[in-house]
Amino acid sequence: MTDNDLIFFKKWFFDYSRSFNFTGKNEQKNIDLKIEHTHHVCRNIIEIAKDIFYDVNGIRIAETIALFHDVGRFQQFARYKTFKDNISINHGLLGAKTLIGEKVLNMLPERERNLIIESVRFHSAFKLPHSKDKDLISFLKLIRDADKLDILRVFIDYYETPKEERASVAGLGLLDSSEYSEMVLACFCKKRIPSYTILKTLCDFRLMHLTWLYDLNFKSTYKLLVKRDYINKIIAGLPQTAEIYGAIGALKEYINQRLDSGYQENNLERQNG
Repeated sequence: MTDNDLIFFKKWFFDYSRSFNFTGKNEQKNIDLKIEHTHHVCRNIIEIAKDIFYDVNGIRIAETIALFHDVGRFQQFARYKTFKDNISINHGLLGAKTLIGEKVLNMLPERERNLIIESVRFHSAFKLPHSKDKDLISFLKLIRDADKLDILRVFIDYYETPKEERASVAGLGLLDSSEYSEMVLACFCKKRIPSYTILKTLCDFRLMHLTWLYDLNFKSTYKLLVKRDYINKIIAGLPQTAEIYGAIGALKEYINQRLDSGYQENNLERQNG
């Protein structure tokens, strides 16, 4: 991949994403949210990837994956007016289909093209696919880290924005309540990621996002997480119960261990909630 290829991809994404225009202010706000999210994920993946790759091309491929990782979101919202995959369509699969159908990547070598398409296809899967392709797994870990890191930012911004100005779909339609589900807290305490299907309140949503921090792959990601103070910003809105703060203490200890570790990549197997 060349620098000119990347410039072309950025221009294509700009034109494609801006072709989804809605007259309703709230609907357009949701589209704008995804465009902004994409730009942040691109910046995140570059920050993480530069500590992983020793060649410029690896970073270019990573940035292209970040650029296109949510390209399926635009058609998803246009058709279903939601970003919830479980009641509409899998946006990763739709994104891969869009890239193939639009022939966006056709100028690339087949190997690079497939890495990008498959990374887009599986970036939001509940767990990594079983694959012997070590390059694909590495790029998937990169995009999943970069994506999660920015979703935390989006979620924090959502809470700091007046209710009448919030992008409607960012909260997934969950009840704005300080109540939380015992099932979600149990997943948190067991260091497991709960399914979206058991979330009932925005407090559950906060707890779920904290469980993601056990599923990050690179030390560079944890450094950015701490630098941006995301953990404290998320826990600030949680009820001050002993069981929650016990789970938070365990999480902070885990993060400190990851930062002190000499290893860049997290080789722990992900646990399903």
